[in-house]
Amino acid sequence: MTSERRALEIAILVCPGYMPVDIIGFHTAFGLLPDVNLHLVWKNLDELAGMPHFPTRATTTFADCPADLDVLYAGAVPPEIFEDEEVLAFLADRGSRATWVAGVCAGSLLLGAAGLLLGYRATTNFQLHDHLTHYGAVPARGNVVEDRNRITAGPATGSFEIGLRLLQAFFGDDVARKSELMMEYAPRPLFGVGTPELAGPELTEQLLARSADMGAVFAQVAERAARRLGVHAETA
Repeated sequence: MTSERRALEIAILVCPGYMPVDIIGFHTAFGLLPDVNLHLVWKNLDELAGMPHFPTRATTTFADCPADLDVLYAGAVPPEIFEDEEVLAFLADRGSRATWVAGVCAGSLLLGAAGLLLGYRATTNFQLHDHLTHYGAVPARGNVVEDRNRITAGPATGSFEIGLRLLQAFFGDDVARKSELMMEYAPRPLFGVGTPELAGPELTEQLLARSADMGAVFAQVAERAARRLGVHAETA
């Protein structure tokens, strides 16, 4: 970047119970560059804990977050956040003006709860993928899905991949390529079972059964969101 270019303003949502794995790759990709203002945003600056336990403090409150963002970003959060009116109002406001709106894992659905995915192709983690239509999104497969200025992904590696894609969008191929090398981003999974297709039906069903209770809560939240957003039952 040159001194003639203003610093980017990027807001990453944190909250009690958020998933650090969904934001760390993105945060690293942009945090290694100069002239990027990274805001970890929440209602206040009190200590909170991500999940699994990861002590965190926001750096910027909703009230103090810049109005015009280059990127608004959300990772997975607990289901109660999906119905927090203050959170939804903040996301809807900043997302309506942001250059890019990005979500990873259940963070994609959270953006949808704020009305930011209506009519957009999007993805999320496979356990919750069927809920996308409740938020007016068009479900799409793929670890990263880009539709106009909305970009969404599955968990973990999606954070790095969205980060690299948006580095490319803002700074070009050369910066993104060097950042990929700097982070040595070259995943080689130990077992190669990181998608339902790779894992096969038996392992996939075991994981779905293990997360069934949480999935049921997210389903209830999604159904209420569909009613609130006016998404018709036949498309939800």
